[in-house]
Amino acid sequence: MKILRWAAGVLDKVRNEHIRGSYKVGAPRRGDDHAVRKTLALPENKRKRGRPASTTVAKDIKNANLIDVTTQDRESWRRKTRKADPK
Repeated sequence: MKILRWAAGVLDKVRNEHIRGSYKVGAPRRGDDHAVRKTLALPENKRKRGRPASTTVAKDIKNANLIDVTTQDRESWRRKTRKADPK
């Protein structure tokens, strides 16, 4: 569109339809299989109300019954939190 405006010598306040009509160029259309249309058709996921879920670090601290001193010591933290996943 910018090229057509430049070629027509139009800078402002002229509708795109008028410029396309003077050059007999149709408006660009995207099909239903275009990525943008697919993305816009996706359902919106709304956040739940209330406080956000706790982080994994907070869960690790709670599950391992750790105290603040242990969380500051990296080596003991790794020993107590880096275990095989039982799932």
